[in-house]
Amino acid sequence: MTHLSRELENRLRRRLVKLYGKEAAPDLLRRFRMMLGRYGITAKEGSKSRWSERDTMLITYADSLQDGNKAPLSVLHQFLKEEVEEAIEIVHLLPFFPWSSDDGFSVIDYRKIDSTCGTWSDIEKLGEDFDLMFDFVLNHCSRKNQWFRDFVIGVAPARDYFVTADPDADFSEVVRPRSSELLTKTPTRNGDKWVWTTFSSDQVDLNWKNPDLLFEFLDILFLYLSKGSRFLRLDAVAFLWKKIGTDCLHLPETHEVVKLFRDVLNIVSPDSILLTETNVPHEENLSYFGKGDEAHMVYNFSLPPLVLYGYLKNDSSLLAKWADSLPTLPKGQCFLNFTASHDGIGVRPLQGLVGKEDLDWLIDQVRERDGQVSMRAMPDGSESPYELNISYMEALRVKGDEQLSTRRFLSSQALMLSMPGIPAIYIHSLLGTPNDLEGLKKLGYNRAINRKKWNLQDLKAELNKDGSAQNINFEQYQSLLKIRREESAFSPGAAFTVLSTAPGLFAFIRTCPATGTEILCLYNFLEEELDLSAQVSETIGLQIKDAHQLIASETGEGLKMIEPCGFRWLRIQKKQ
Repeated sequence: MTHLSRELENRLRRRLVKLYGKEAAPDLLRRFRMMLGRYGITAKEGSKSRWSERDTMLITYADSLQDGNKAPLSVLHQFLKEEVEEAIEIVHLLPFFPWSSDDGFSVIDYRKIDSTCGTWSDIEKLGEDFDLMFDFVLNHCSRKNQWFRDFVIGVAPARDYFVTADPDADFSEVVRPRSSELLTKTPTRNGDKWVWTTFSSDQVDLNWKNPDLLFEFLDILFLYLSKGSRFLRLDAVAFLWKKIGTDCLHLPETHEVVKLFRDVLNIVSPDSILLTETNVPHEENLSYFGKGDEAHMVYNFSLPPLVLYGYLKNDSSLLAKWADSLPTLPKGQCFLNFTASHDGIGVRPLQGLVGKEDLDWLIDQVRERDGQVSMRAMPDGSESPYELNISYMEALRVKGDEQLSTRRFLSSQALMLSMPGIPAIYIHSLLGTPNDLEGLKKLGYNRAINRKKWNLQDLKAELNKDGSAQNINFEQYQSLLKIRREESAFSPGAAFTVLSTAPGLFAFIRTCPATGTEILCLYNFLEEELDLSAQVSETIGLQIKDAHQLIASETGEGLKMIEPCGFRWLRIQKKQ
């Protein structure tokens, strides 16, 4: 039986008591120690630093790139090795398990690889060249999962793995991320049961009140770690614990489960990183940092819609105000910054930041660019916008001006790359993929607009076409990534100071505490040139002529002017 330190054992016991009661906790703790012993797992020592400025993440499906009969995972690996290995350190592989809906997030078997994508061997080979992040889909599984089949026929232990409820109970407080029915009627050997289905009738919510389920997922966790997953993304974790009469969101038990997984990682894989996916208003999102004892990273969910709103409005004021309010995080915690992902651009994180009139305006702007809007159910039976479904490049498009559109998009990406935290780049942002209207029409769900599956040869032809929008985007995006990873002032923990400027200019300084290196980041939100000399020198006392420019100017004006929707990264020297 594996020995745990008194501190670790007491911490785990407290978690188990809060989740499953005082009487059950001793047996559960003993069961955990036996589990560690069975796998030959011992407590380990972690390294001093979890991340640096060199850490950048690529978000991709296992089958985003395809080439005939070759395994898509192998095709992806080859492409990344040949094209982006010098720019990317971490690959977030979206669910690659057998699935029945939601492009992988309705898992049929957590321990297998979808045979159309490849094998565990393909993933392990990818892990030899990149750090990996897997999805831990905790809230629900597919109706086709063997667990649910066992539930239907009454076979232990999975007959108790799912949440059932009385359809006549009061669910008026429950927060919904979808407009589908909360409960789904299911015939079973013991009669009809109403199972909880937060996201769809095919995605049945799991019962975390059952400790057997916890140990099932601990076993899966150990498998993922053994296959090379250093980062673990807790999908839809905010909805995990159910309690009728509450909103069933961010319940204390949910936070306790996250903390428990953090404690387990500290024991078995202390260099691993736990990320929570909670697409909710900003303050609620921040709660998953806990008191330094919960998630290592949370998504910076307010960043994508605020950046989009600012560029479309030609006004960075709201973004700057929000950015200035970001907390300084303790060592060992940071944000995961992004603008686009496999999902849409969430608008719940704008709650309290943008009023209804401005949100309606933003939605209209997205629809004008052929985007879609997904809705969620409200307690009064109405529907409310939940996310905007559109390619981020298309969302920022300036009608009739391809050059300005590309520049504005790349500026938005540079902004994201320079914010405090680790940047995560969606593969279709890196590739400059436009709206996939054909995929949207064929598949019939909104998120398909930004989930294109590229034929590798077609993709290479587009990327190698000199002067094309995709060619320019791909080359310049990689240049940004390569510059960023060489600058210590862009490390996740480097200081971040937002500067007071005119509404058209967003400016901040990143400062590396170890080296004292300072980088001034300037973003022009206007569709016209902006004179830097007066703005910058008055704001921070910078001698423009002495600044080192990390990004070349298009206009030839060097440090004096900034192009419409352009940006600058400047290594600065203060006046003596």
